[in-house]
Amino acid sequence: MSNSAPRVAALYRYPVKGLSPEPLEKVRVEPGETFPNDRAYAIENGPSGFNPAAPLHLPKANFLMLMRNESLAGLDARFDDATGVLTLRRDGRVVAEGNLATAAGRQAIEAFFDDYARDELRGPTKILYVPGFSFSDVAAKVVSLINLASVRDLGARLGTEVNPLRFRGNIHVEGLEAWTELDLVGKRVTIGGVVLEGFDRIVRCAATNVNPVTATRDLAIPRSLLELYGHGDCGAYLRVVEGGEIKGGDGLDIAGG
Repeated sequence: MSNSAPRVAALYRYPVKGLSPEPLEKVRVEPGETFPNDRAYAIENGPSGFNPAAPLHLPKANFLMLMRNESLAGLDARFDDATGVLTLRRDGRVVAEGNLATAAGRQAIEAFFDDYARDELRGPTKILYVPGFSFSDVAAKVVSLINLASVRDLGARLGTEVNPLRFRGNIHVEGLEAWTELDLVGKRVTIGGVVLEGFDRIVRCAATNVNPVTATRDLAIPRSLLELYGHGDCGAYLRVVEGGEIKGGDGLDIAGG
């Protein structure tokens, strides 16, 4: 049983799909939107047919992503909102840097990935960006919630610690009973002054098998979820209904919960 009231334990965004998270102390969200600059960019893995003039959601297989490209976890990515500069580090050393608002900056990042992921490419890489578009795994604009109690329960069943960053969520929550996040679909969740609504459970893919620290595939998360719990879900997608600011430590109030 949980001994504390539900609260936000951590906040993260992922400016570039497939690359590392950036921790946030607070975030302002708008109705019907993602976290600002969350999955705002993607790295096209060869021609995908994506049309910036009429952007449509495409399967993640069209992009570099952890499900197939675990070497991405070996990079530490930082995006500067004010300058548009993406900096990539490996083992603490800057290996690439470019202003994604300029052709030269994008080409610098593309040249790096053309070499770094050369054995996994279907064609030249290309940085994709459309203002207001999100390269999320789902077409709907949502934020993702990870219940740390569920992650710990999974780890206990597996006999090993499971890093919650494997699940690439926006909001990490403490104080909920394990797996109760799966029941949030259709419920209103208030965090600080922000009102969200449960949209869907998150079905996990093989990206979660990749250790975000070692960049190796050392667990079989989807298979383990099915074998241990009879489903492949961990976490929940939420839609922002009423905007505002979310910060670390904010409490959660679940309507009907």
